[in-house]
Amino acid sequence: MTQALNWQKSTFSGGAEGNACVEIADLRIRVAVRDSKDPAHGSLTFPPRAFAAFVKTLKADTSHTAT
Repeated sequence: MTQALNWQKSTFSGGAEGNACVEIADLRIRVAVRDSKDPAHGSLTFPPRAFAAFVKTLKADTSHTAT
């Protein structure tokens, strides 16, 4: 049985249509990530700790934000 995933888009989605972003779904033992512009193309999954470390690194990197 395949369960429907609860995909969530970042509140930081860029562009007027808000589609320049990724979406994530919490699978409990994995975190799924997909392109919001092409959700049918597939997704990648990561262990929660690895994904959390990735997000923490992104938040700490201020070089990608406009000043």
